[in-house]
Amino acid sequence: MDFRLTAEHELIREMAYKFGQQEVVPDVTARDREAKSDRAMLEKMGDAGILGVSIPEAYGGSGTDYISLGLVCEELERADTTARVVMSVHSGLHALTLLQWGTEEQKQRWLPGLASGKLIGAFGLTEPNAGSDAANISTTAVKDGDSYVINGQKTWISLADYADQFLLITRLSGSDAKAPYAAFIVDRNTPGFSSRALHGKLGVRAGNTGEIFFEDMRISADCRIGEEGDGFKVAMSALDHGRYTVAAGAVGIITACLDACTRYAKDRTVQGEPIAKKQLVQQMIASMVQGRDIGRLLYYQVGWMKNEGLRHTRECSMAKWTNCERAFDAANKAVEIHGAYGFIDDFPVERYFRNSRGAMIYEGTHEIHTLMQAEYELGYRSDKPLARTLPTWPS
Repeated sequence: MDFRLTAEHELIREMAYKFGQQEVVPDVTARDREAKSDRAMLEKMGDAGILGVSIPEAYGGSGTDYISLGLVCEELERADTTARVVMSVHSGLHALTLLQWGTEEQKQRWLPGLASGKLIGAFGLTEPNAGSDAANISTTAVKDGDSYVINGQKTWISLADYADQFLLITRLSGSDAKAPYAAFIVDRNTPGFSSRALHGKLGVRAGNTGEIFFEDMRISADCRIGEEGDGFKVAMSALDHGRYTVAAGAVGIITACLDACTRYAKDRTVQGEPIAKKQLVQQMIASMVQGRDIGRLLYYQVGWMKNEGLRHTRECSMAKWTNCERAFDAANKAVEIHGAYGFIDDFPVERYFRNSRGAMIYEGTHEIHTLMQAEYELGYRSDKPLARTLPTWPS
């Protein structure tokens, strides 16, 4: 396996880095303090072509591979988690899942707008009583002629107030399908749809998170993604895409911690010498470097598998689990290196600490991924090739 990035990869990384540093970093501290999300950032990401990464040119995207998507997520989270969350939700959970499961008519209908940013997509799986236990969702879809009537609610939905459409996972009611789930694309302007923002979050304060509600919401049957009964497969495919972007983004947090800590440790002096000379500080920085380099290899592997059209649920789980733990550890060490200054938002490491904690919950908790990896090793869990795969970019 060739671990070298191509010239195109390097250009994409540089583009994402410049965007993050120029468009996200300058006002993120103020927005984080005020818990103020920025709808304009989504438009800027669309104008820069970021939202079209890994969407084929035939549907208005850049036609770049899945490693490119990981690189973009790493550099955006290096700037701030809120920017990477957009990629995870809009591109990973929504657009790539539509690309994988949608009909040709559906892909032509929605993907060009998603690639350009004229449409913003989000994902609806989690409910108040169904988080890790995703199979326990209670939002229902009832077939009625050529349409479905949906009732229920979803919570912890990123971009709840901004997304134009949602990839929604429901429980089928009164269906003969073998599995009781279905997936739909839902427009926010549909009668019966409403949203409400959540406030008081520990982290990702500069991002929009909320709840969405459906009250006798009627949608056309041609908005269903996959067949009746495919809903849970669609959801699990979406999580593979989303977890990949989170794993790549976690490496960005580690890199941001290294950026902040190497700069601070060289400038801060104790007893006449920089604290960078202290072995315990060096030990913490070395641990961050270790986490960054391992994390990159893990998500590069998943990106390569996605390019080749290989099932990658186990490897994606490992990358998400490992990288998010190492990101939280790096942020914790970054606070220690900064001492009292790590406890105030004049320095970015306290934000990294808060944001990195959330990643150990969303897209599968630390505990869920621990159990998944044990079950794979014990032979209690195995993966079959999916009937529907993404377009491939063979190396």
